[in-house]
Amino acid sequence: QVQLVESGGGLVQAGGSLRLSCAASGTIFSINAMGWYRQAPGKQRELVAIITSEDRINYADFVKGRFTISRDNAKNTVYLQMSSLKPEDTAVYYCNVNLIRVGIPGKYDYWGQGTQVTVSS
Repeated sequence: QVQLVESGGGLVQAGGSLRLSCAASGTIFSINAMGWYRQAPGKQRELVAIITSEDRINYADFVKGRFTISRDNAKNTVYLQMSSLKPEDTAVYYCNVNLIRVGIPGKYDYWGQGTQVTVSS
């Protein structure tokens, strides 16, 4: 089994900052890409940022210059540092991890439970 545990969401005023964390645990052989997605009410889930095992990073245009994704491979953890937050950043944020499990062929995607980020104006 593999579990993803997210933390760090909350309520913040516009212009403020939050840091999200997502820790993966379980029967993990190796982790490939780790990413963050978000889903606002009435909207589809969208990619926020992704970081590969080679530390290649892609950001959605709407967060460039404001959010920073990073990972700690020793802790199987991905972070999302969010700054200059705007009300339109309000959403449930989900982490996604693509990994290889011990003893099981193939690569698999896992999702965190989601953490609410609310930005007040």
